[in-house]
Amino acid sequence: MIRLVALSLAIVVGLPPGIRGRELERLPTRKREVVLTFDGGDNAVGLASILRTLRRRDVAATFFVSGRLARRYPVLMRAIGREYEVGNHTWSHPPLTRLSSAAVAAEIRRGERAIRSATGRDPRPLFRFPYGDRNARTIAIANRLGYVSVRWSVDTWGWMGVGRQSVAGVVRRVAAGLEPGAIVLLHVGAARDGSTLDARALPAVIDMVRRRGYSFTTLERLAHR
Repeated sequence: MIRLVALSLAIVVGLPPGIRGRELERLPTRKREVVLTFDGGDNAVGLASILRTLRRRDVAATFFVSGRLARRYPVLMRAIGREYEVGNHTWSHPPLTRLSSAAVAAEIRRGERAIRSATGRDPRPLFRFPYGDRNARTIAIANRLGYVSVRWSVDTWGWMGVGRQSVAGVVRRVAAGLEPGAIVLLHVGAARDGSTLDARALPAVIDMVRRRGYSFTTLERLAHR
């Protein structure tokens, strides 16, 4: 996996040739900084709790939301748009490699419109593939639409639910992957069993990260240094 950051607001009108077909997995920095990213595809059961925790502890974060989710939760989306960086997670959160190229582009464009309307922010150039499902064809389509594919270096596994993961397990996963430039993947929704492990673990995750001498940043802030 290529570890690359070359994000700029200028990307919205065309990606530099050097970053086409590549993905951002980790921020290239030696500073003890990490990015918390929250994905929202189908539901936002844990989102209100997550927003309260981030505000109370003054933590930066980036949200990748689907257009359908953005339309379903307008109040929460406006709250995100006022304070946090936002990325595109498609319109309906499908596995994009199974779709035609025209359908992939339509998912990205429709998601962008809904996210911009709900949050007041343009999600470009940040894009995350639902389920991490992508290939060279779908990455190229995202690039043509002004996006960089943003992946992660740490997955909390909170989406697995109780029985396969726990609050303590989420914290351990983040601790094990903690390093300068780490991108942490969490989710705003409930798992299939209704649990919201990422939301519940977030205060302990923040405390652990700070105890180890790290601070929180966003993809855009670091890219523009």
